[in-house]
Amino acid sequence: MSLLARLAPHLPYVRRYARALTGDQTTGDHYVRVALEALAAGERSLDADLSPRVALYRVFHAIWLSTGAQLEARRESDGGSAVDDATQRLMRIAPRSRQAFLLTALEGFTPTEAAQILVCEFGDVERLIAEAQTEIDAELATDVLIIEDEPVIAADIEALVRELGHDVTDIAATRGEALEAVNRKTPGLVLADIQLADGSSGIDAVKDILARLDVPVIFITAFPERLLTGERPEPTFLITKPFQPETVKAAIGQALFFHPRKTRKAA
Repeated sequence: MSLLARLAPHLPYVRRYARALTGDQTTGDHYVRVALEALAAGERSLDADLSPRVALYRVFHAIWLSTGAQLEARRESDGGSAVDDATQRLMRIAPRSRQAFLLTALEGFTPTEAAQILVCEFGDVERLIAEAQTEIDAELATDVLIIEDEPVIAADIEALVRELGHDVTDIAATRGEALEAVNRKTPGLVLADIQLADGSSGIDAVKDILARLDVPVIFITAFPERLLTGERPEPTFLITKPFQPETVKAAIGQALFFHPRKTRKAA
């Protein structure tokens, strides 16, 4: 199989990653092109011990590290064009932490694969992700609506949310209560269970909310199969009960990071 055939399925994704990493389509595509040219010329090679996708990202990073600071600095000094909130936030994160965060949050690599790409230790990747998460959490404070009918679980989720610096506007146990809560105050994030106290559905509550608001939603449920049917659009963020606190924290950060910003309004 030719080099191009091996890499073709992964090129759209490495281009997406490069654009997110650099904050600019032209600059990101330039890095990818240089990496491919280096591979074609034999100046770089894919590590045979790695999967083609991991190996491609590893080559890309070698190129980015060798020239990235200069190219990125030039782009920023030129003024650039208006970019979205997520891109602006990314550019404020230290480059190494930015890489680790995007590889795992955007591209779906495991921390082990990210360590292979970045040529570092597993523990270093975990530290870099944590640093990026801390920076993100610090500037993404928002108002959160929790839709959960189990008081103990609701209290645990509320504690996690407040620990990240967010405010909990309301805790709704039914579909009706959720809509009333939204009427009182617009949330910047919704955390929703599926099966609610009166037999109503968190899925329906979220549909009602999304018909009125553009807000990120994280489902936290013991019944993930009800959402992962393949028969309708599925949620981006789905956490299975019982959940790990760090999983919820990471999902909150990612959901807010990659969604148009609706930060908490001053009282």
